[in-house]
Amino acid sequence: MKTRIKWLPPAFFAALLLGSTWMAPPPTRAAGVTDTEIRIGNIMPYTGPLAAFASIGRAEAAYFDMINERGGINGRKIRFISRDDSSNPRTAVEHTRELVEQERVHLMFGSFGTPSNLATRSYLNERNIPQLFVASGEEEWAHPKRFPWTMGWQPTYRSEGRIYANYIQAAYPSKKIAVLWQNDQFGRDLFRGLQEGLGITANMIVADIAIDADMSIDAQVDILKNSGAEVLVLNCAPPISARAIRKAAEQGWYPVVVLVNAAASIAHALRPAGLQNSVGVISTSYLKDAGDATWKEDPAIKAWLAFMDKYYPDGDKEDGYAIFGYAAAETLVQVLTQCGDDLSRENIMRQAASLRNYQSTVAFPGITINTGPSDFHPIEQMRLVQFDGSTWQPIGDVIESAFLGVPGDN
Repeated sequence: MKTRIKWLPPAFFAALLLGSTWMAPPPTRAAGVTDTEIRIGNIMPYTGPLAAFASIGRAEAAYFDMINERGGINGRKIRFISRDDSSNPRTAVEHTRELVEQERVHLMFGSFGTPSNLATRSYLNERNIPQLFVASGEEEWAHPKRFPWTMGWQPTYRSEGRIYANYIQAAYPSKKIAVLWQNDQFGRDLFRGLQEGLGITANMIVADIAIDADMSIDAQVDILKNSGAEVLVLNCAPPISARAIRKAAEQGWYPVVVLVNAAASIAHALRPAGLQNSVGVISTSYLKDAGDATWKEDPAIKAWLAFMDKYYPDGDKEDGYAIFGYAAAETLVQVLTQCGDDLSRENIMRQAASLRNYQSTVAFPGITINTGPSDFHPIEQMRLVQFDGSTWQPIGDVIESAFLGVPGDN
């Protein structure tokens, strides 16, 4: 028997091919992104010894509420899911797993603290999940070859320490220095930068004491006072910094106080310390102080104050951590907007590493964000500021911390 082959016209095959194309399933999209939503995870210390920083997360949530009310990002609303780890790395790991595996977040953003982010970094990188704009100045967030899914946001603690060293050398070259520093990665990094910046004059540090984040420090302040130091560097959390400033004043000790940026909150450090005791305190900043009359007519600060009134009415307008959260969230929105309709995790990281002279609306003039495939340090500039009893006043020009010789391991 012969097999008969029936001739079919070319149009049949064209129709068959077209039909198979229409029947092909659409590309698989990550669970954390739909046509209407982007799910974003976050870890924050809403309780515990570092709860002062919780306003970062609250301001970020409020900012995303504002963005959603305005229509979202390219038509997608942000679902911001934030969890409390009480600054416990083990809890941070548990919550991060839940956010990724149960809540199906598309990325982690703005999570606070060095220990918690270090604890979750490998897990997120192994799964190709962005760990973006970490709220910590640790240098560990800038290793794009080893950890290509992790990126910091703020200047590094180590470069900040060098800035203080340069200032002390220029303004108080012969004065003895005492340092109260937090015994963790944050405290060690900044103290190391201070020592490096002082160089051969580091012997002017006549006393330094390491402390835990939740301990009483009255005895330590006594020791530092008795060292004869005339400059006191406070390299610790806001509550301890506040107690140290107040205790020094109660003892009649009035050294030049240098307060790290992470603790330089009027709401959480200077006000509890006593504003009269805090006059003259030196710190650094890269964001505007909403209470400074300099910015009274600034459109961005007017917008910030209106934002606080409407979206975060319980927040403190003198809380620098709230404006930090606002600026960080603003940066993430810029990245997601640049992504257009390609919200793949790969493109999100590509856009985060493609910021060119981007400036937050609430950043000091001249302070811009620049990133690249081998540059995961978004902000590398700061200004010295001094507290005048009500606001932070800038001292000098913008400092290019990138030129301070603090290398990033790529």
